[in-house]
Amino acid sequence: MIPMAALVAVMIVVAVATFDWTSLTPSTIRSTPKTETAVMGVTVLTVVLTHNLAYGVIAGVVLATIFFARRVAHLVDVTSVLDPEGGERVYALTGELFFASTNELVHSFDYDDDVDRVVIDLTDAHVWDSSAVATLDAVVHKFEARGVEVELIGLNDHSHELHNGLTGRLVNGH
Repeated sequence: MIPMAALVAVMIVVAVATFDWTSLTPSTIRSTPKTETAVMGVTVLTVVLTHNLAYGVIAGVVLATIFFARRVAHLVDVTSVLDPEGGERVYALTGELFFASTNELVHSFDYDDDVDRVVIDLTDAHVWDSSAVATLDAVVHKFEARGVEVELIGLNDHSHELHNGLTGRLVNGH
């Protein structure tokens, strides 16, 4: 049976030999995105404070997930085209619709526009969760409260299933 100290020594040698020491130079840290540096710092700090690598990895993954969600939340684009006759406006949504992207989405529509009908084209969008469904419901409700007919088109299969399963069942504070 190998003594525990020998295993620790092997782990230290492997860590020292495989670590990219240039990643700790000030010039590399300055050029690395701040979010990546933060994830690395939180991971290392958690391991040092808890003496548990698993906790450090979990903390790093959670923080990286939060940073990713914040970054893609702003990748939703809404463009609109008014029918030349003025009776209909088509809003085309592009991007991933989920809890982090819905706050801005509800404010991307002109509810005071003088049209009889609004078409929301989701061909280039994907609805991921109940928050996105609730936001779409809120948008539809705001238009319908002003007497505007609304139609959602272009939902992919997953988005269509999710929307049909949840629409009208969610309470939304928008």
